[in-house]
Amino acid sequence: QVQLMESGGGLVQPGGSLRLTCAASGSAFGISAMGWYRQAPGKQRELVALTSGGTTSYADSVKGRFTNSWDNAKNTVYLQMNSLKPEDTAVYYCNAVRLHEPIWGQGTQVTVSA
Repeated sequence: QVQLMESGGGLVQPGGSLRLTCAASGSAFGISAMGWYRQAPGKQRELVALTSGGTTSYADSVKGRFTNSWDNAKNTVYLQMNSLKPEDTAVYYCNAVRLHEPIWGQGTQVTVSA
């Protein structure tokens, strides 16, 4: 069984930066993708960034501002978020795909506000 543990969320002012970390523990063999989704109040969960096979896909709204980095050796993924905007406020969920099955973390709150 694989568990995902997120950290790094919090409150930041517009224009600021945060880095989210997600570490996979347990039987992490076979993970083929790792990344992040987010869900704002009253909205559906949406893809933020996902790395698979050496390629990373980003939501259009975060391109050029967010960077997803996956350290395979450590089974850890990092989301560097720069130039944060109030509309980035959401609960951010770590996601991994293992043996074609999705695994989710519990989520970490990111709030961008003056």
